[in-house]
Amino acid sequence: MAISDEPETVATALNHSSLRRRPTAAGLFNSSETTTDSSGDDLAKDSGSDDSISSDAAANSQPQQKQDTDFSVLKFAYRPSVPAHRKVKESPLSSDTIFRQSHAGLFNLCIVVLVAVNSRLIIENLMKYGWLIKSGFWFSSKSLRDWPLFMCCLSLVVFPFAAFIVEKLAQQKCIPEPVVVVLHIIITSASLFYPVLVILRCDSAFLSGVTLMLFACVVWLKLVSYAHTNYDMRALTKSVEKGEALPDTLNMDYPYNVSFKSLAYFLVAPTLCYQPSYPRTPYIRKGWLFRQLVKLIIFTGVMGFIIEQYINPIVQNSQHPLKGNLLYAIERVLKLSVPNLYVWLCMFYCFFHLWLNILAELLRFGDREFYQDWWNAKTVEDYWRMWNMPVHKWMIRHLYFPCLRHGIPKAVALLIAFLVSALFHELCIAVPCHIFKLWAFGGIMFQERQT
Repeated sequence: MAISDEPETVATALNHSSLRRRPTAAGLFNSSETTTDSSGDDLAKDSGSDDSISSDAAANSQPQQKQDTDFSVLKFAYRPSVPAHRKVKESPLSSDTIFRQSHAGLFNLCIVVLVAVNSRLIIENLMKYGWLIKSGFWFSSKSLRDWPLFMCCLSLVVFPFAAFIVEKLAQQKCIPEPVVVVLHIIITSASLFYPVLVILRCDSAFLSGVTLMLFACVVWLKLVSYAHTNYDMRALTKSVEKGEALPDTLNMDYPYNVSFKSLAYFLVAPTLCYQPSYPRTPYIRKGWLFRQLVKLIIFTGVMGFIIEQYINPIVQNSQHPLKGNLLYAIERVLKLSVPNLYVWLCMFYCFFHLWLNILAELLRFGDREFYQDWWNAKTVEDYWRMWNMPVHKWMIRHLYFPCLRHGIPKAVALLIAFLVSALFHELCIAVPCHIFKLWAFGGIMFQERQT
């Protein structure tokens, strides 16, 4: 007996062979020739009766045929002589197949373990320290002392208005180009040093100082982009007026026009790169917007809970890292690493995903690539390029490629970009802390060596 590779083939063949139907009496009689009408009618009656009899017999015999077929399948399928191993196969976790497998089950298991472990840590923390979040966590009477910072934040809108006046005068050719450049340098520098002086002269909270410095840095980046873009558009307009041919790769979707409406939209839009018009969505999704607001409130509360319940007690109960035992300092740092990671992830999700998308939805801002899949980055350079797309696009547009166009080598241009990034990181941390140790600056520049 020949062994089939597939047991189902045997079953199928047996099934087809067992369902052969015998020819009916009607078929036999219809094949013969008739000579009279009466005999034809009689034959038709006989044929009909035979068809009904054969159909009833077939219906009654179907359960018996099914039983015979099942028995045949069991008789020939997976016999001891049938091969159980027919192909060369790798284990699912081997190096050749692990990246072609779906690991959704392992991912779900990791989530379950993560929830279980952190639930135990939360219960242990509450049993040890109690509920540490007070009613004045978000706002207290001490927050009133930060009113100079709040007034400084509101007064920063003066600098974009001054930049608009300069650009309007430049469009009307009332002032020469060198004067325009000097005025923009003064305006952008003042927009950055003014908040620094206010924070240093006031005894403000760290969170208030960081918020003001971040807002001031955003205003500075927007003003630089506004001035640089208008300068480039004026240069292109002059080239067109002289009859010079522009390259095909240069896409000017909008004419040079200084508009206060476009500047106002740019100041509140979730982007750092200025252009007179942006891609817009057709309408605002109110239900989607409400869900994002709820998520923002929830994850902001999670951040506050982690800071108050975990980070602050660990810091308060720790010795100075340079005055105690080295192993104790390492243990404290490792203990702080996990809640710091959670806070950083919540901060990223709240700001880059929730807040920027909420702002984009309210303004119907179309380009919402605020980040890429930085968690899949293979190098430090890929990480810095993907995790903060607004700053990355600003660096590429207004710093990196202008350096290359002026003949600066690529490595030096990359170093300049990291230098600017390190300076702003140092400002956002050192100024609110009133401590200038260049820790943030050194950390960013150290990563530049890894690219």
